[in-house]
Amino acid sequence: MRHLLTFQLIEAVARAGSIRRAAEDMNLTASALTRRIIRFEEDFGAAIFERVPGGVRLNPAGELLLHHYRVMQSDLSRVQGQVADLSGVRRGHVSIACSQALLPYFLPQQIAEYRAEHPGVSFAVNVRDRTEAEQELASYSSDLALVFEPLYLVDFEVIQIVPQPVCAILQAGHPLAQKKEIRLRDCLEWPHIAPTAEYGVRYLLDNAARRNLRKLTPVVETESFELIRHYVRHENVIGFQIPIGLRDQAGDGLVFRKISDKDLQPGNLILGQKRGRTLPVASARFAVQIATALEGFAYPE
Repeated sequence: MRHLLTFQLIEAVARAGSIRRAAEDMNLTASALTRRIIRFEEDFGAAIFERVPGGVRLNPAGELLLHHYRVMQSDLSRVQGQVADLSGVRRGHVSIACSQALLPYFLPQQIAEYRAEHPGVSFAVNVRDRTEAEQELASYSSDLALVFEPLYLVDFEVIQIVPQPVCAILQAGHPLAQKKEIRLRDCLEWPHIAPTAEYGVRYLLDNAARRNLRKLTPVVETESFELIRHYVRHENVIGFQIPIGLRDQAGDGLVFRKISDKDLQPGNLILGQKRGRTLPVASARFAVQIATALEGFAYPE
């Protein structure tokens, strides 16, 4: 829509941190973009950018303005969805910030099921750690967040909670794979690969290890749970993940075993949205579908 173009340009400059780079992204000349922003600032009555080494950034007035634009975008998407309902046409866009554990199996299946019924709906899946996911909700960059052990829960409205224990990922022939109950101390006696500190799985592991006067000393640390799964195949180490991100497959060569509750209580996988926000229709309906599907992923005792 034409009247939203100026806001889109402002957002592009804020994202790029440079008028020149933003102009290239938006297929404009830098001078044309500069003139447009200057005219807007004159009409708005205040400057919205400040110069910094290497470019520009939003000043406090600009931050407020961009927040207003994102709220307006959200409201417009909601109204568009409601209008689509009136005509019987399901359209819209769903953005979700999620933990990596949801990528291999859970989210692809859920998105495909939703689009089978509503093919006019598009999706943006933003892979974020537990802190970043909450920031995505606060800035209206994502409609929903599905993360393991969110950190702050500030302005976070919980839709669904599913307990998820931390599991050990092992080669099928590993000695610990034969045990009915795996203790954390046994895992830490073996070489292990672990996620970095910003992830909920690592947070729970570190806390449990400290309580038992132990410490994680991974041979590999990584931000990628995909790397953890694949690395276990190449070296007889122990990896860690939550069950929703794992699947037993014949011939896969890997098994996963729950770490004993005596050492490590399950954490929480939480689906949420920004508190007080009215979601666009497509996002609200997808949230209902996700919440229902998550009920089947509570790990059995």
